[in-house]
Amino acid sequence: MAKKSAIERNNKRKELVKKYAGRRERLKEIIANEDLPLEERFEARLKLAALPRNSAENRVRNRCEVTGRPRGFYRKLRMSRIALREMGNQGKVPGLVKSSW
Repeated sequence: MAKKSAIERNNKRKELVKKYAGRRERLKEIIANEDLPLEERFEARLKLAALPRNSAENRVRNRCEVTGRPRGFYRKLRMSRIALREMGNQGKVPGLVKSSW
């Protein structure tokens, strides 16, 4: 089980990403639009830099929904390899069969 503080920190980052997503997208569109004057694009870049760092999507860490483990994460199932194996052995994951040979 991961530290509660690390899980909560990541959850706060997710909330910030949601809160600032629209504003970030608009500023990025202005920056990428080469038809606009250079000063306006530069001003948009400064506004983007002024936003909280944790509002950037790439600051969010993928964590297991069951244990909070940050590594060995399966995106499709949103859980770590260890939690997947345990739940698979218990028969809680449909279609997952324990390997044996």
